[in-house]
Amino acid sequence: MKKTLFLASAAAVALTAGIANAGTLEDVQGKGKLACGVSQGLPGFSAATEAGVYEGLDVDFCRAVAAAVLGDGQAVEFTPLSAKDRFTALSSGEIDVLARNTTWTISRDTDLGISFVGVTYYDGQGMMVPADLGVSSALELDGAVICTNTGTTTELNITDYFNQHGMSFELVAIENSDEVVAAYDSGRCNVFTTDRSGVAAERLKLADPDAHIVLPEIISKEPLGPSVRNDDDQWMKINRWVLNALLEAEEFGITAANIDEMLASENPSVQRILGVGENDLGAPMGLSADWAYKAIKAVGNYGEIYERNVGPSTPLKLERGVNALWSNGGLQYAAPIR
Repeated sequence: MKKTLFLASAAAVALTAGIANAGTLEDVQGKGKLACGVSQGLPGFSAATEAGVYEGLDVDFCRAVAAAVLGDGQAVEFTPLSAKDRFTALSSGEIDVLARNTTWTISRDTDLGISFVGVTYYDGQGMMVPADLGVSSALELDGAVICTNTGTTTELNITDYFNQHGMSFELVAIENSDEVVAAYDSGRCNVFTTDRSGVAAERLKLADPDAHIVLPEIISKEPLGPSVRNDDDQWMKINRWVLNALLEAEEFGITAANIDEMLASENPSVQRILGVGENDLGAPMGLSADWAYKAIKAVGNYGEIYERNVGPSTPLKLERGVNALWSNGGLQYAAPIR
């Protein structure tokens, strides 16, 4: 009797797992749109224009996923989320993917019922202060009042850093990102801290950006990337391989502009990425053979996404640095599509 019950339970679990594994893709295709969680407004990563159109590096990742699974990079519904609410929105099913400047940590990856699919931006925590404060190093900030977002790794990192160096501080943690910036700009605190890319982005919102400086210290590792619920292995792999496809496209010189010409390439690697001939690597994920072609056509390769949103020619002026491809001395390294 116990054996029969065990087998029945195992069958039920297997059936449930099978349903879960197919759930998100079918749900997204059924809705005809991808629900993407983004920040409340971080220039270069995810922010709405005056016309209400979302732009940014995180936004483009979601558009690439939408193109791969729906054939339309515009078929995305963006939901702005605070740091405090982002994981609840994902685990509850309110969104299909969280592409919001979020650090990949062990506790988040193991305790929250979510899985990170890769790193879209390698970052580290930095600090900004008013230039007239007269400091040039974070080690001169004993007694500082520090503003940051609640529910983030920045709270823990800044606490560790100040305790490690025997400095006192007062932390002002606020949920809404714009309110954090406003508190700093009004003088409620004399230090603003978040990911260094975020510091560069939020600095643009200040009344006089040039009156503030970014200190040289980087006090943490912040690998930022998208995440999905961990009960759907198929959906996790789709998101992971879309990111890999964007990286591989840059490595092999495939761009949004030349991708149709590249369909005639005799390079086997390019043919596999674009699904040319008998190269159908999309079927095991429930996608068409040209899933990567659609993603790249919609937003370009990783390098194009980077340069368009946060690169040296944008207001953020962020050099590629560690976000360059591995072949150019950076950390961005795609698992091979083959």
